[in-house]
Amino acid sequence: SVLLASSLLPNRTMGAENPIHTLSPAQSSAQLLPDDWPKTPVLAYGQNIPGPLLRARQGERLRVLLKNDLDQPTTIHWHGLRLPNGMDGVPDITQSAVAPGESFLYEFALPDAGTFWYHPHFNSTQQIARGLYGALIVDETDPPTVDRDLLWLLDDWRLNRDGTIRDDFGMGMDISHAGRMGNYITINGKMPEPLVVSKNERIRLRLVNVSNARILSLHFTGHRVTVIALDGHPVSPHQPNSDAILLGPGQRADIMLDCLGEPGSRHPVLDVAYDEDADAISEIVYRAEEPIRETPPGPVFALSPNPLSEPDTNAAEQHEFVISGGAMGGMQGAVFRGEFMNTNALMQEGRIWALNGVAASAGKMDPAFDLKRGSSHIINIRNETVFPHPMHLHGHAFRVLSINGIEAPHRPWSDTVLVPDRGEARIALVADNPGDWLFHCHVLSHADGGMSSILRVS
Repeated sequence: SVLLASSLLPNRTMGAENPIHTLSPAQSSAQLLPDDWPKTPVLAYGQNIPGPLLRARQGERLRVLLKNDLDQPTTIHWHGLRLPNGMDGVPDITQSAVAPGESFLYEFALPDAGTFWYHPHFNSTQQIARGLYGALIVDETDPPTVDRDLLWLLDDWRLNRDGTIRDDFGMGMDISHAGRMGNYITINGKMPEPLVVSKNERIRLRLVNVSNARILSLHFTGHRVTVIALDGHPVSPHQPNSDAILLGPGQRADIMLDCLGEPGSRHPVLDVAYDEDADAISEIVYRAEEPIRETPPGPVFALSPNPLSEPDTNAAEQHEFVISGGAMGGMQGAVFRGEFMNTNALMQEGRIWALNGVAASAGKMDPAFDLKRGSSHIINIRNETVFPHPMHLHGHAFRVLSINGIEAPHRPWSDTVLVPDRGEARIALVADNPGDWLFHCHVLSHADGGMSSILRVS
């Protein structure tokens, strides 16, 4: 069931010893397909996909022991969290990868409430595509009143006809084009089941796009949804553009779903991202019985803001990232491991993307920019390629100022911004978290293909 048990973490008074949660990635199998199909061999934290839901309250400390039961190294990256650099889970940049049989304790405070997620940052294209991910919910001290609080982790899988995961990782086509797109969508690691609701019910639905490459644009037919948070951070409650929730890989949205349909009615949830074929990925089904209450719920109120430092856009330093490469991109070459290589030589190295003319290699990198701690910065991200890119910054939240020169509605706080093909996005942040922080495309094949960089805050 997609229902979140609110009792997953014990109620405890502040100051009590924080429990240690253990995450043990290992080989496993999961019933991704309908029950009359075989199970799919996967990687999982424990026995299930997704991994355990971690839940804590804003201001608490989280302690998680990673115990590596895989036959390869791994780490955990806490996507969207502002945490100490040594806890960020990026091999060679913030920590050493955790070898098979070894353990690592992640421990950090949770300054921000919101919907976040965790996943490996070692061999992440494969490890995430095989099932290593889970959600982290940090509850507000004053959460809104809802009938249910539900979570949808949306993934797509590239499966063979026998239900196994296609072992065609690292394909040049995926790296140079739109990434590793799957052919089968799951919600919370299972074939989507209808969401059964009652008339006049109000549901907080937390949407997380954990897929390797698929951009989702979710349309709840017959329903007016209200967006209350993006990438974990509160935003002025509003109806989404063209009534669809657009989520690049790594992005999240919290919505209020007011169930105002008639008892017995059915309403598909469509993915309209690739509009030539809108697919129903789920369905909202109304119970035939009486409404849960006489009248619809009242207005949707804004969540309390997280304690973020507002960038001073007037005094901000200006920077630019130029994204180049990919198929049909016209890139002549890029710097790789300190030397300029033409495109053919880069492709031999599995590199076809660059940020500011540099194709990233795995491991330590020189920073693209050195940002003085506490200073404000505006970064223009210019995409010279024919593919959109969800660009993710570790360790910080930023304001999205504009997309393609048009002011971003509500100027949301985010950690991942979807930069349109041949377009640009402007973001602003305060560099208030010291360390070397990864900035990369969350289409994981693109990151593998060179689209990563470092911002140093010192």
